Amino acid sequence: MTTAFPMSSENNIEAEFAYGAGHINPALAARPGLIYDAGEIDYVKFLCGQGYSPKQIKLITESNTKCSEVMDEAVWDLNYPSFALSTTPGDSVTRVFHRTVTNVGSPVSTYKAVVNAPPGLIIQVQPSVLSFNSLGQKQSFTVTIGAQLGNSMVSGSLIWDDGVHQVRSPVVAYASLLE
Repeated sequence: MTTAFPMSSENNIEAEFAYGAGHINPALAARPGLIYDAGEIDYVKFLCGQGYSPKQIKLITESNTKCSEVMDEAVWDLNYPSFALSTTPGDSVTRVFHRTVTNVGSPVSTYKAVVNAPPGLIIQVQPSVLSFNSLGQKQSFTVTIGAQLGNSMVSGSLIWDDGVHQVRSPVVAYASLLE
């Protein structure tokens, strides 16, 4: 996802909902620079936040984990490279996402946040620079996304750039008819 080439929404108005993060590039995918680690417990927390029952979670994960034991994080804080938020048509929405990346690129590197946001979408990143001193080192950041939506969607991206690697995360905000 983080190394895919973005595709044009001019050919498909559903944008990321039609083509995902973009066109895969296997050469770049082999050396992504940064990765978003997520383990089994992260997905169990996500499923709990989505309202899955303990029985459903056990069928999916074979885990006896109870949601009450793991519900200290918001469902949108799954350590996943993409960011999505929704609201009802005509409303605005703001959400704060927490993420952690692991350095798998150059041992000593500095990544700067590059935000691509069209009108109607605000993306703020704190901190806006991540510095690494070794491979395997982790750094955390927050992304605050705000959107004013009509009856459609807007999409942009956050790219962590160290001059060698461009680690891209799609950002999508959409109007949902479901509440």
